[in-house]
Amino acid sequence: MPKTVQIRDIDDAVYAALVRRAGEEGITVPELLRREAARLAARPSVAQWLARTGRRPSAISDCRGAGDAGRVAR
Repeated sequence: MPKTVQIRDIDDAVYAALVRRAGEEGITVPELLRREAARLAARPSVAQWLARTGRRPSAISDCRGAGDAGRVAR
């Protein structure tokens, strides 16, 4: 049985963009959101993807200062 989802407090600019995009595709905003929700639900989360591929998340702190290592002190 289909479920109803209600989203509150959407910024005016975001809603206007949704209306514009739905209009460009010739569909309603609810249909656009249904399609996007289905697409999102079909994709794995980042954690699931990392687990499946055997990769580990990289940390920004790992690369901070990497460019400094080759610099000559003045």
